[in-house]
This record gives sequence, C-alpha cells and structure tokens, in this order.
Amino acid sequence: MKLSTIIIFCFLILGVSSQNWRTFPGEAVRGAKDMWRAYSDMREANYKGADKYFHARGNYDAARRGPGGAWAAKVISDAREGIQRITGHGAADSRADQAANRWGRSGKDPNHFRPAGLPKKY
Repeated sequence: MKLSTIIIFCFLILGVSSQNWRTFPGEAVRGAKDMWRAYSDMREANYKGADKYFHARGNYDAARRGPGGAWAAKVISDAREGIQRITGHGAADSRADQAANRWGRSGKDPNHFRPAGLPKKY
C-alpha cells in the first residue's frame, strides 16, 4: 500500500515521467545527502562570505543526480529559507540565497559564488 501511494504521489503531484519514476526516490535521497554535505562543509569552513557558494554547490550537486535530486534541492532550499524568514532572517539575504540556489540547480558553475581564499578542500 505504501509503495503504491508513493508511486501515485510521484506521478500526480511531482509530474514524474513514466521513464524515471523508479529512479526518482533514489535521486531525491542522494540529492538530500548532497545538500547535507554542502551544509556540513559550510559549517566546517566557517568562512566569511562563503554562504552563497555553499548554497549554489549543494543545489548544483543535488540537481546533477537527476529530477529527484533537483526536487529535493528545491524542497530543502525553500524550507530552509522559509524557516529563516519566520525566525527573522533578512529578506534581502533570503532572496540572495534563493538566487544562489536557483543558480546551482540550473547547472551553472557554483564557483561563481566562491569567495577568494576559500580553501581548495571545498
């Protein structure tokens, strides 16, 4: 019953084509892991001005997984920005974060946002 519910959800709500419905959930899970890795790297780096780079990189890596990864990146990014707006995060900063998120999901190079001096590890 749960599997059929997931499949129907993917078809109707997410608009998943018949050719990739089997891979969508796995792509979404791997995309979520990519987002978590970018967040963890951002926290570890603790580098001033690198926020937009890590936003773009997480979304870029997740979207490269396929439609499921792009979907996970959008859901996670939108949720994160929504929570930050509620908690008083600046609207202008939130818009800039979302622009970096869209940049990465569109497949553009996240290094566009990379600040000078950020260690090569990231």
